[in-house]
Amino acid sequence: MDKRGSRRKKATRAERAKRAEADGRNPPSRFWRWTKRLFLWGAVAAVLGAVFLAIAVGFAARSLPSYYQLKATQNAQTIVVRARDGTEIVELGPSYGKWLSSEEIPQVMKDAMISVEDRRFYSHPGVDPYGLTRAVYVWATGQNRLGATSTITQQLARNVFLNSNRTIDRKLREAVLAMALEWKFSKDQILELYLNKVYFGGGAYGIDSASRKFFSHPASELSVAEAAIIAGLVKAPSRYSPTADVDAAVGRASVVLRLMREQGRITADQARVDVSAVNLKEEVGQNSVRYFTDWALPQLDLLLPETFEPIEVWTTLDVGMQRAATAAVQANVPEGTQGALVSLDRDGAILALVGGTDYVETNYNRATNALRQPGSSWKLFVYLAALEAGYTPDDRVVDTPVKIGDWSPRNSNGRNIGETDLRTAFAYSVNTVAAQLGNEVGFGSVASMARRFGITTPINTYPAMVLGSNEVRLIDMTRAFAAISAKGASVEPYGIVKVTTADGEKLYEHKQARSSQLVPDHVAAGITDLLQAAVQTGTGRAAQIGRPVAGKTGTTSSNKDGYFVGFSSGITTGVWMGRDDNRRVGGLQGGRAPAQAFSAYMRYAVKDRPVEEFDTDLKLPDWQIEEDDEYFFGDPEDYYYIDEQGNLIEPGRQPTGPEGQLPFPVEGEGMPQQQPQMQPQPRPQPTDPTRPPLREQPATGRGADGAPQAIGDDFLDRATGRQEPRRQGNRPQE
Repeated sequence: MDKRGSRRKKATRAERAKRAEADGRNPPSRFWRWTKRLFLWGAVAAVLGAVFLAIAVGFAARSLPSYYQLKATQNAQTIVVRARDGTEIVELGPSYGKWLSSEEIPQVMKDAMISVEDRRFYSHPGVDPYGLTRAVYVWATGQNRLGATSTITQQLARNVFLNSNRTIDRKLREAVLAMALEWKFSKDQILELYLNKVYFGGGAYGIDSASRKFFSHPASELSVAEAAIIAGLVKAPSRYSPTADVDAAVGRASVVLRLMREQGRITADQARVDVSAVNLKEEVGQNSVRYFTDWALPQLDLLLPETFEPIEVWTTLDVGMQRAATAAVQANVPEGTQGALVSLDRDGAILALVGGTDYVETNYNRATNALRQPGSSWKLFVYLAALEAGYTPDDRVVDTPVKIGDWSPRNSNGRNIGETDLRTAFAYSVNTVAAQLGNEVGFGSVASMARRFGITTPINTYPAMVLGSNEVRLIDMTRAFAAISAKGASVEPYGIVKVTTADGEKLYEHKQARSSQLVPDHVAAGITDLLQAAVQTGTGRAAQIGRPVAGKTGTTSSNKDGYFVGFSSGITTGVWMGRDDNRRVGGLQGGRAPAQAFSAYMRYAVKDRPVEEFDTDLKLPDWQIEEDDEYFFGDPEDYYYIDEQGNLIEPGRQPTGPEGQLPFPVEGEGMPQQQPQMQPQPRPQPTDPTRPPLREQPATGRGADGAPQAIGDDFLDRATGRQEPRRQGNRPQE
């Protein structure tokens, strides 16, 4: 049956071919048959897709709010920021101005917006098929990425109903909503909604708010040039804002005028208008407070649940200190350079934050974002590691030429002073001593200390790191010095105290972070001693304010960066100065302009605080105090002994071994709690064997495997009778 059916099919095909040949026609090819089928299938799929799209658009149109509901809907949040005393310092968020009806909006404003954003606005159904096809073609041919194809209606749908995520799902929903808007509202209504709701930067929503912000008059009075400036802002409000970059705003407006002329919406004479002659409103409200709010307010996304209601943010900022900080930076920064300042209270509260000399000119926050080398202020961590390893401020060290591998650091004056003490070497920022200390304690130990004190940026452990070659943030360095001011306890900077609704309902309240002790008390006291000496007699003398100050200067190679970080009366302040392009600044040193700015600010900051003396009294641990035999070995009367025959000798009885043989303690019942103490861990010798040690070192106290020995070499020598005790060699020379 199957074979007969197959033969009939073949016969039928043959008959059709013969009939086509007899009629003078060529039989259809396989390619043509499949093309025809694909066309039919595609047509069916297109019809089904159109049906489903129509259904989706219809449902969306039915669920859309009414025109009057959309007019009353705000799509952004108002935030009132208050200082620590409750005074309002800035209001951020939307400003909508007066709602203008379609008849009240100048025609030139409509034409400018349509020309630059959607030239086929009056002819498409919400989605521009021509623009979309062209964008896909450009992308498919590899000439460019898939460009933006949003029409004015799509932008309205996105601004009112959606977010700005660049996903296919969001774009599809945007297209459906745009067609629903076109289905439900007229073109004039859509354009009216758009021009009254689109964001133009600086908190301005709608053309009336933008006109009042930039030109000090209502949008109903907009000129051709002003309309071109406003229309040009939609693409990138911050980049083309006339208050931030006049040249960029003028250039963008010129593009808008050209498009309007090409599309026949203005005359050639109107297109030649001088945009640069437009009178812009003088900015008086933008000041350095915005550097602080730019840093603090993004934290609300983590601190609060999602909310769109108006809120009030109570901050740690002190208005008087912020003014003093701004004035101190502006008055002392070298010409052509930038400056930054961060000031922390003893609990980490930010009292003042300046990210640059002029926020209107540049809003880049150099206090919290810029990565710059701290220079010798980094020596804080070198000397912390040295003090923790056993050094004291009075220890004698030797300033001598040093070579560590291929690195040969030099002092800034090119000279070496020979033997000195640790305090003097730190106060005068002697590079060779810092290099030797870093080499002895280990560069990894210095990096670990920096991490411990809150440095969050990457840290390399090359030898030059001891002189501040790692890039850091000013706020991190200030935090580290604040921990020293807190006697070695950790400090966490914060700027938001609480957040409330406009009705006073509390949404968030800051809780003090748990503090941990980063270094022992004697290390914190020792480094405070060194920091105080740097201001009293060393490189930081310009930072003196008539009361105790502790701090450290920092200057990088070729004078590219100047640093000073210090503290007094519980306030810690860090100052940085330099150029954004990292070029050399003649005469810039941490002990000059940055220290002078620190002094000018701190005189105001501490004026109402009591004078506080620093705690520099070193209460050294037992292992660091001058050692003696009883400390290391305990009282011989408390030990069990073993004689030469292996017999156990009880405490208090004399051993039977040969004269001079010392007892060896063993574990056993009745063993006292006091055990023989471990010798202090020695510092590793420098890598250069020809260089004399920074100071004489004690015996190694390590076994062949490098691990610390439980009992010192001298004790073992005496216990086994190999030689007499070497008392003198076990003690470091002071």
